[in-house]
Amino acid sequence: MTIVPRPGFPFHTPTPPFAGRRWPDRVYEGVPSQAAWVRADLAADLTRLLGLSPEVRDDAVLCIAEMFANACAHTRSGNPGGRVVRLLSQPTAPTVRLTLVDGGSPTRPHIPTAQEEEIPSESGRGLLLIEHLSLAWGTRPAPDHPLGDRPGHAVWAEFALAGTAVPAPAPEAAR
Repeated sequence: MTIVPRPGFPFHTPTPPFAGRRWPDRVYEGVPSQAAWVRADLAADLTRLLGLSPEVRDDAVLCIAEMFANACAHTRSGNPGGRVVRLLSQPTAPTVRLTLVDGGSPTRPHIPTAQEEEIPSESGRGLLLIEHLSLAWGTRPAPDHPLGDRPGHAVWAEFALAGTAVPAPAPEAAR
């Protein structure tokens, strides 16, 4: 006998947001072909969160794709056998924090600023995109990451649920 869900029966019921929520960590190979899995897994996890707008979900998925591409291209995670860990949590009820931990790199990454004019057209804008799409973002060392014996690096970004007030950008200085 085959069990078929009733029409209209949801496969999952979105759950309300709450401070302190954590999704299971996900580990991926540090190869660009894994990017589709990274995006799909994040979209599926965020779809289960009640109150998150599709636009914010799409922004978060775009940001994780940029973070993952950077990890594969610029850190030890992109070396043979390298891995990347995705963390997802709610530090407060109205925000979702997305973190990607890589295997670290021998040098400190260069983080471009919006004022830099010499950014090549085909690369270098991923972190600026994350800055624009998220409420806040940053980087930090990840010395206790599960990816090996060398210090890792974490990039994180926070997003607001629908209906949450977003801080206004700082006014530009008078010219």
